Amino acid sequence: MNTASSNLSPSDADPDDRAAAPELGLGGSVWFQAGPQMLGGAARIALLAAIRDTGSITAAAKAVGMSYKGAWDAIDAMNNLAGEPLVRRATGGKGGGGTTLTRRALRLIETFGAIEREHRRFLARAAAAIGALNREEATDADAAQSLSGDLAVLGRFGLRTSARNQLYGSVVALVRGAVNDEVTIALPGGQRLAATVTHESAEALGLAEGGAVVALIKASSVVLVAGGEEVATRLSARNQLGGVVSRVRRGEVNAEVTLELPGGTVIAAIVTDASVEALGLEAGASATAVFKASSVLLGVAS
Repeated sequence: MNTASSNLSPSDADPDDRAAAPELGLGGSVWFQAGPQMLGGAARIALLAAIRDTGSITAAAKAVGMSYKGAWDAIDAMNNLAGEPLVRRATGGKGGGGTTLTRRALRLIETFGAIEREHRRFLARAAAAIGALNREEATDADAAQSLSGDLAVLGRFGLRTSARNQLYGSVVALVRGAVNDEVTIALPGGQRLAATVTHESAEALGLAEGGAVVALIKASSVVLVAGGEEVATRLSARNQLGGVVSRVRRGEVNAEVTLELPGGTVIAAIVTDASVEALGLEAGASATAVFKASSVLLGVAS
């Protein structure tokens, strides 16, 4: 929804805009797991298939748009997570060596293809059902967009991580570097945070301006400063998010302090009880969450 239409109620919407509202679509993906760990999805299976077809890591990586190192990293991960080799590389010999797949890898490609075909049929049936719901209940563009947004939020609920803070936003700037990239993310309330990730990670995640992303920050990486953002501007840490303390949960030694940012985003910090007292951290007090760009991990929907 653009800025011009975000303040319109359903009754204010222009009839022509409602007529032009796109049909709601549905997407999804299939992946394999080895225990709780993800073995791989379409991209990694495509790499295996390309190795099968070319007999070469270099050619396979090029075919699927991966770097040579990225391809080998993916292969190592798959070999480790599968608990047995999926890819074997022969060196030297009369044939000059080459790369082959194990029988298990070949079965995985075939199995994945069969499951993906069934998954596409499922999505088609689900999309048809949602389309019918959309036609019955979505009488304007706002309602259709609300349903689409619900699906996106439900997808993010599936993210499992040990990081206490999971901040959803969109990439508004991406500065490429030789080794690291700097990513600027806009949060729902308008505040921005910075993350530093390797160039390879940024490419693997497909980060681009306008893309949705989840920023993960451990509560132990967040430092609190009493007062608003103007108080913390002289600190070297890139991220300084001002808000209001919404909850303080005390422990024997440490306390978890929850800070509500503009727009309703919440960020938590673990500080000592002594710091809570010294900073006057209590519900309703102004405070600023401070953390380094290097403390931010990024995740995207697969």
